Amino acid sequence: MIGVFGGSGFYDFLDGPQSVAVETPYGAPSAEFAVGTFEGVEVAFLPRHGSDHQFPAHRVPFRANAWAMKELGVDRVIGPCAVGSLQMPIAPGHLLVADQLVDRTWGRDHTFFDGPETRHLGFADPYCSELRPLAVDACRAAGAETHDGGTVVVIQGPRFSTRAESRDFASSGWEIINMTQAPEAQLIRELELCYVNISVITDYDTGVEGEIEPVSHAAVLETFNATLETLRGALAHLIPAAAQTARECQCATGMAAAG
Repeated sequence: MIGVFGGSGFYDFLDGPQSVAVETPYGAPSAEFAVGTFEGVEVAFLPRHGSDHQFPAHRVPFRANAWAMKELGVDRVIGPCAVGSLQMPIAPGHLLVADQLVDRTWGRDHTFFDGPETRHLGFADPYCSELRPLAVDACRAAGAETHDGGTVVVIQGPRFSTRAESRDFASSGWEIINMTQAPEAQLIRELELCYVNISVITDYDTGVEGEIEPVSHAAVLETFNATLETLRGALAHLIPAAAQTARECQCATGMAAAG
């Protein structure tokens, strides 16, 4: 089974969706899952912010969401999300498949191993080495201007960055900015599931040089919705490809050396 985190616009992707409630040791996930088929593949979909977008990024129940994916039998997770661009060549409407992340969040439940059992995850490469090239190919097959690789800096939210913060992130050479990739990616890896991100570039962040309007939530939603059909096309290529690929990546055994 393939898992997909996303927004409410993904509900109508699935054929024959059934609502499935999952209980976890970490409380309830963001919503009930929609489980159905997509391009002939069984898919479990969960809106990470809740069915009514009631969870801001810093309140998303990330541990419950990740645990529920594994409980359902998911072994590969796709995490589309909206991001801002920190570099001019990466323009709104483009897609980017990240290969690195920088975590600037705080106070979130970042691990399943917070005592008394302690594990130290090797996380040098946060995204699945097998799913990443499949995702890049899928985005390009859908006709999107696609960037292969890039670093996402994850901020706490729910506010957007100040100009000074944004300029600092851009000067570090990071490409995109988001509020949900951490600890989502880490928790998925701790459960030894595969994870790949598809970032939808919705805006230029506030500190990007030039005549750039400050980012607003309305502008983010407008661009994301305009790109939704392209993202659907990418998923139509990626989900069957992922389902047909044997898991020989480091994700499946990532905790073996984490003691």
